[in-house]
Amino acid sequence: MSPMLIILLLVPVVGALLMYPLRHNVPAAKATAMATALLEFVLVVVIWVGYSPAAAASGTRFQYEFSVPWIPAFGTHLAFGIDGIALVLLALTAFLVPGLMLFAWAEKLPEGRTASGYFALLLATEATLVGVFTATDVFLFYVFFEAMLIPMYFLIGRFGGPNRQYASVKFFLYSLLGGLIMLASLIGLYVTSGNILGQGTFTWSELQSIAHQVPESTQIWLFLGFFIAFAIKAPLVPFHTWLPDAGAEAPIVAAVLLVGVLDKVGTYGFLRYTLPLFPEASRTMAPLVITLAVIGVLYGALLAVGQKDMSRFVAYTSIAHFGFIALGTFAFSSQAFAGAALYMVNHGLSTGMLFVMVGLLVARGGSRLISDYGGVAKLAPVLAGCLLLAGMSSLALPGTNSFVSEFLVLVGSFPNEPVATIIATVGIIFAALYILWFYQQTMQGPVRGQAVLNSLEPVGGPGAMIDPAVAARRGGGFPDLTKREIGALAPLIVVIVVLGFFPGPVLDVINPSVQATMTELGLPDPVPAGGIAR
Repeated sequence: MSPMLIILLLVPVVGALLMYPLRHNVPAAKATAMATALLEFVLVVVIWVGYSPAAAASGTRFQYEFSVPWIPAFGTHLAFGIDGIALVLLALTAFLVPGLMLFAWAEKLPEGRTASGYFALLLATEATLVGVFTATDVFLFYVFFEAMLIPMYFLIGRFGGPNRQYASVKFFLYSLLGGLIMLASLIGLYVTSGNILGQGTFTWSELQSIAHQVPESTQIWLFLGFFIAFAIKAPLVPFHTWLPDAGAEAPIVAAVLLVGVLDKVGTYGFLRYTLPLFPEASRTMAPLVITLAVIGVLYGALLAVGQKDMSRFVAYTSIAHFGFIALGTFAFSSQAFAGAALYMVNHGLSTGMLFVMVGLLVARGGSRLISDYGGVAKLAPVLAGCLLLAGMSSLALPGTNSFVSEFLVLVGSFPNEPVATIIATVGIIFAALYILWFYQQTMQGPVRGQAVLNSLEPVGGPGAMIDPAVAARRGGGFPDLTKREIGALAPLIVVIVVLGFFPGPVLDVINPSVQATMTELGLPDPVPAGGIAR
């Protein structure tokens, strides 16, 4: 047994606990939180280097396994392990958190809120995500699945925007309802395993080994419990309504974790739990899921164009992206699976950067309304350039990270689901429209918009007139990115570009787990003889 995953789980927990004694020493609290996040990232790098794709390809489903009995009466274990899909999501989480802390370094918090509490909740969220991605006991997974609601609820409810209470409660209730429905299926799965094995179990490998012995009618009921919980978390249409509110009202760094990583728990759950544990039910229910996915692609894109609030705009673009991930997951081909898993990582990067740029824009202008901005590129060209890159990544422009994953999803889905794939491809056109529309409205044209002009107001007073041409020449009133902000964005920009041209190292880690999932489903792979693209 390896202790690495236990250490990986405990490091952010200890860091979060250390925030309390440091609550009156803000610089020390921030430094300790950043040191914790950087240590977590280093540990993930060590785990990545030690992970063996060759061993995974030869049949080793999980690596770095650790298991001790937890509640023997119920057959539960503190069991941890990772495959390639879990590893890349761990890497995404550990990569984003230090940068997000850097963005939050000088963030103005609501009155009565402390930086130590803010950073403690960020570290607690990271710890629960590590638990979700590494648990190999299904009951333990459920515990982390529910536990991660708590720090995110407080991040939104205590540090969010004007409607934070409503958004946080809505997020919590939706997710809690999904978790309770999954708990019912979890109990049913335990009883079913007891009928087959003679003793109930929550161990993932044992449950997967008996998956094909469970009657399809039973599988469908169990599948639905897990599916609803994951569809709410993902979120898929029509389970999505909590996301625009939570994404808009959450503080930007929390919104990045929420949409960039926490939502991936839903799509990760599809790949890790619903498909391997309920293979017949997954095949039976696939047409319904694909229909919802395609609706989500088009629906999210159309609603994004109609948004006035920038944060809600980004949230609706995410709904469209999750439709592509769900399509790839239930198209049942190794290329589509690999594309969906890679898309989870790339979406976290591109949407994370898009949310960060929106946050930087709002911090300067004091408004989330798109109509309050215009011509910002004349005043803050570096900010505008970074926003353009984030937008191009989000619409999957060739040469950016998202293109490879979206291409794999569409190519891999077409052999089994040609009609759905063709309809979903229309979403690519919509993505170009809503991203370019957003960029044109906020960055291009003459200097305009209340948020921009207010920042350029002459000393003579708020009633004085200002010539937009003069404002463009002055420039200093609407600041460009600082060195700290550029330093925090630089790693994100590098990864977006590098993965656009060299996705092979990440796909090498993902592909063996993808092939294992195909084997567990017992389905033929429509991929040509060349195998999964790299």
